[in-house]
Amino acid sequence: MEFVKGHGTENDFVVLPDLDDALDLTVARVQALCDRQRGLGADGVLRVVRTGGSEGKWFMDYRNADGSIAEMCGNGLRVFARYLVDAGHQPQGTFVVGTRAGDRTVTTHPDGSVTNDMGPARVTGTSIAAVDGSGIGGFAVDVGNPHLACVTEVPVEDFDLTAPPGFDPVMFPHGVNVELINVIGADALRMRVYERGVGETRSCGTGTVASVASWLAGQGRTTGSATVDVLGGQVSVTIELTTSTLTGPAVLVARGELDKSWWDALA
Repeated sequence: MEFVKGHGTENDFVVLPDLDDALDLTVARVQALCDRQRGLGADGVLRVVRTGGSEGKWFMDYRNADGSIAEMCGNGLRVFARYLVDAGHQPQGTFVVGTRAGDRTVTTHPDGSVTNDMGPARVTGTSIAAVDGSGIGGFAVDVGNPHLACVTEVPVEDFDLTAPPGFDPVMFPHGVNVELINVIGADALRMRVYERGVGETRSCGTGTVASVASWLAGQGRTTGSATVDVLGGQVSVTIELTTSTLTGPAVLVARGELDKSWWDALA
C-alpha cells in the first residue's frame, strides 16, 4: 500500500492513493497512521479517490487525526492537488477536486504553490471562545466547516492552547475550529489555531480564510485580501462576495509502502 507524506505550511498529512475506492479507512487505522510514535505522524489523512473514470473528477476524503470525518481542509487540498500533479494523474494547471463541502477548483503553479477556490466564507454570527479562563469575542464563520475566529490585541503567542478552548455547543453542535488572530500590519494578520479533532496545528487553511473574513467583518467589510502568518509559514487569502481563495505552498516530503500485516491488525 502506497503512501505519501506532505505538508502545507507545516500542517502535515498522510496521502493514501485509493483510485479504485477499495481501502477500508477505519477510525483505528487513521488514528494509528497519524500517531507520531506508533505511526507515520500527521494532522490528518487524505484518501485519494477517483469519482468519474480515468479522466474524471477527484474526491478528497479527509479525516482528522482522531479518525473523525471533516468537511474540508484548505492546506490538505493544496497537498492533495500537488500529489495528483506529482503522480501524473493531472497536468499542471487548473482542475476540480470534490470535497464534502462541495467541488473546489485548484490551480497548481510551477513553484510548487497551489491556489484553492475555497468557496464562500459566510459570517453567521458572533460568539465567545473561552481560552485561559478568559472570554474572547469573535465571529462564527462557515468555510464549509465551522470556525470561531477571534481578533484580539493580546499577542497570540501568549495563549495556552494545550487544552481545547471552550465554545457555545448550541451554536457549534458538531464542534468548532478556534482561531486567535493579531493584526500585525496593513492587510497582514498572525494566527494560531486549535483544530477540532486534532489540537493546535501549525496551520489551518480554512482557518486562515475564516480569520480574514472575521477581520474584515470587524471593520464592516465583506471583501478584501490579507497575508496570514501561521506557525508553519505564510499564506495569502482573498475574500470576495461569492467565494474566497487561498494560496500557499504544498510540499511532498516522502513516499513509501505501508506494511500490510500492520494495516490488517488495525481493522
